[in-house]
Amino acid sequence: MKMKGLLLFLSCVLCVSADVLHEDSYISGCSDSDGEDMYGLDGEEVWYADFNKQTGVEPLPDFADPIDFPGHYESAVANLQVCRSNLKTRRDAMKDIPLEHDAPSAVMIYTRDEVEFGEKNTLICHVTGFYPAPVNVSWTKNQQKVTGSSINVPYPNKDGTFTQISRLQFIPQQGDIYSCAVEHLALTKPETRLYDVKASGQSDPGVGPAAFCGVGLTVGLLGVAAGTFFLIKGNECS
Repeated sequence: MKMKGLLLFLSCVLCVSADVLHEDSYISGCSDSDGEDMYGLDGEEVWYADFNKQTGVEPLPDFADPIDFPGHYESAVANLQVCRSNLKTRRDAMKDIPLEHDAPSAVMIYTRDEVEFGEKNTLICHVTGFYPAPVNVSWTKNQQKVTGSSINVPYPNKDGTFTQISRLQFIPQQGDIYSCAVEHLALTKPETRLYDVKASGQSDPGVGPAAFCGVGLTVGLLGVAAGTFFLIKGNECS
């Protein structure tokens, strides 16, 4: 696997007080073929360097009172050169260090909606805890490969790993068995999860409540009869 070099410096200055008024941010980064130099204020991009057009850009509209950044493009070019020099140094220092590979920590398969035979539904294969991205997910129905599935772009977890979700539309039929197989650099073989379409186990919606009410009524009547019996016996003994 070819290592993609990326060196990113992040700098964020916060106005720290009892009530934070503004947040100022600066991002500078580079790769072999690209670079970034950007200033932000309160979540808005107020200036960035366009290295292709060789100029600085102030994307905010005129009514937003854009801030002028004289000389910042020249500084951005200098920062880009320094960044690429540091990138080369880091790459040379790390060339003998193996890349980190984390296999998925969890693979789950489930349906989006409650299963009803003959009704369209969606099978979901949820894969999380892997690094680097992406994973490859393939589907089968009764051990035969199926197409038409979709998968989202990887999104990062808080611990630096990634999550991806693959979806497959299907029509549940009794006895069908589906599977999703996950492939990743850290796995020696695909990790597979099965979904067996089974009977929902639900009875007629009216049967359960009716039976419960019937039992309750019977118990209630027995209680009334028992109470009446003891009342009469008590009067006889008086």
